[in-house]
This record gives sequence, structure tokens and C-alpha cells, in this order.
Amino acid sequence: MNDKEIMENLLQTTKGVCDLYMHGVIESSTQNVHSTFDDALSQSLCMQNQIYSQMSQQGWYPMQQAQQQQIQQVHDKFAQPQL
Repeated sequence: MNDKEIMENLLQTTKGVCDLYMHGVIESSTQNVHSTFDDALSQSLCMQNQIYSQMSQQGWYPMQQAQQQQIQQVHDKFAQPQL
């Protein structure tokens, strides 16, 4: 397993952990539990961002710029009143 594959696995795992913590925040029934999950989510999101940044610097996570027309289409779709 090379460095890129390791980083990809770390990123996927961290994203999954973020998803679990987010559901914990949403579903928590007490403020103490809510705060605990919220803190864990915040830390995990920071970790995810650091992993992504490292991958991006290495060229392992290329991003494509959205065209203005695509942005406008999405904006128009969600700006219309929902019936």
C-alpha cells in the first residue's frame, strides 16, 4: 500500500466518523451527550480538512472548478419556491 492509498483510506474513514458523530449530535437526547458528540465532530472535521489539504498539496485530490453556468443552474433550481 502506497502513501496515496493510505491517505485515501484515512480520508474515507475520517469522513465516515464525521457522519457518525453528526448523527450523534442530531439524535442526542441530553445537552451533555450533544456537546460530547459536537466536540468530537469538530475535531474530526479539522482532521478531515488536514488530510484533504495534504492530499491536495500532493496532487492526490484534484478539484475541478465549476463553470459559472453550472453554478447558476443549481442556484436557480434551489431558488425557486417549493410547492
